[in-house]
Amino acid sequence: MEKLRRVLSGHDDEEQGLTAQGTAFLWLPSGLKLFAVFYTMGNIAALASTCFLMGPVKQLKKMFEPTRLIATIVMLLCLILTLCAVFWWGKKGLAVLFCIFQFLAMTWYSLSYIPYARDAAIKCFTSCLG
Repeated sequence: MEKLRRVLSGHDDEEQGLTAQGTAFLWLPSGLKLFAVFYTMGNIAALASTCFLMGPVKQLKKMFEPTRLIATIVMLLCLILTLCAVFWWGKKGLAVLFCIFQFLAMTWYSLSYIPYARDAAIKCFTSCLG
């Protein structure tokens, strides 16, 4: 309960350390590569955690339902392309670009589990632009 009070009051600095630690990777000689690899591993861990919660078979069935098939393929493709950019192609900038695509793909994939969330996101985005 004390932890919740500190977080809600804005006096919890524990998460700041993790953010600074992740950003510190960017200033190391191979920092962009490390950042891309750990970012990808974090997204894989997020997928594995939901797999743990609902079971691997049910997770795979839900991932490849027609409503989220494209989001799943794009998300998995971004994960693979990020690792390819780091390990095989050796392109740091491309790896960072794929990390951005990973973020967008994971967000869109996650929104597919919330009813009408994609529609709301599209309306919000278009109202901000127009």
